[in-house]
Amino acid sequence: MDLPAHALTQGAIYELMAGDSPLARELARDHARDEVGIVVRLHEHLGARQSCAYELGDLFGTHTLILADIIAAMSPTPEADAVLATARRALGIEARAVQALAERLDQRFVDACRICLDCAGRVVVTGMGKSGHIARKVAATLASTGTPAFFLHPAEAHHGDLGMITRSDVMLALSNSGETPELVLLLPHLKRMGVPLITMSGKPGSTLARAAAAMLDVSVAEEACPLNLAPTASTAASLAMGDALAVALLEARGFTAQDFALSHPGGTLGRRLFVRVEDVMRTGADLPRSGPDATLAEGLLEMSRKGLGMTVIVDPQQRVLGIFTDGDLRRTLDRQIDIHRAVMRSVMSTNCKTIGPHELAAEGVHLMELHRITVLPVVDEARRLIGAFNVHDLLRAGVV
Repeated sequence: MDLPAHALTQGAIYELMAGDSPLARELARDHARDEVGIVVRLHEHLGARQSCAYELGDLFGTHTLILADIIAAMSPTPEADAVLATARRALGIEARAVQALAERLDQRFVDACRICLDCAGRVVVTGMGKSGHIARKVAATLASTGTPAFFLHPAEAHHGDLGMITRSDVMLALSNSGETPELVLLLPHLKRMGVPLITMSGKPGSTLARAAAAMLDVSVAEEACPLNLAPTASTAASLAMGDALAVALLEARGFTAQDFALSHPGGTLGRRLFVRVEDVMRTGADLPRSGPDATLAEGLLEMSRKGLGMTVIVDPQQRVLGIFTDGDLRRTLDRQIDIHRAVMRSVMSTNCKTIGPHELAAEGVHLMELHRITVLPVVDEARRLIGAFNVHDLLRAGVV
């Protein structure tokens, strides 16, 4: 699309380029640094009726960029000190809100724990809005720390999901106001089914609080929001109280790291607690071994073929006598020993660290860190060599 030349538009553009227009002068006065630069790229044929002139889309794109630059120049830049002060104020308010919970814990918290411990079913955690997001996290924490739990959306509960609750369950309801309509409407159904209710609320005298078998007070003096409207300190307090409940139940149940790993098999902790040495060790033809009377040259060839950075010296019954590593090779070369005449028994290290096949791979990591080694032979009860692994095998298994 060709654009005809127009004296008025061309004059305005050239004024902007020169910085002499009223707009440019206004920007110069208002800019914090009393300086403004406006750069307009013009096609040499802009305004001429020629086939190589800008298309309409290109022109709009160019002018959009110019407008964005002008707006950016006019927008105030927040002062770093003010930003940091606001952030510190918000964190301080939330920290005080959480700290106040500790002073507020009483028999009601104990009752809530007892109800959960006596529950033969699951803890059904529910909440609406921001409290619902916190409720999801509380349910996940409970479930991963030994207390079966799941999140129930209160609105969906009124449209069929109420059937997810059984008479052997417990409900934990989160509502800062304690008057959330979707939660209040659940009360008759919970009473009919005989499901105990634990409420986490900022209003001890609210409807939900009065109906609860145990009420956890999570009220806050103020929100971190400067308008005192957005749920900030109140959600932080609810989340902290949920964590406190989960941890208290965890300890009361005698929950262990092994129990935690059962529900986290895909995580790093799960791998550390489930993967055993026999799962990562190399065996058979991949296992470097040498006889005590083999020459050092033969031992070096075995090390090169197997790629573990060592060879294990074994007797005819495959019992481990020692080990020869890359470090031993460097020390041997310092002694100027003839590799074709020296035998492995004369250069091996006899204080060889070993591990059993049924030990956790994490124990192998511990031994390597403790003794500053990178490879471990694996032996059976009779100290016969049955495998070996190095730090790279542990890395591939995700143990480290």
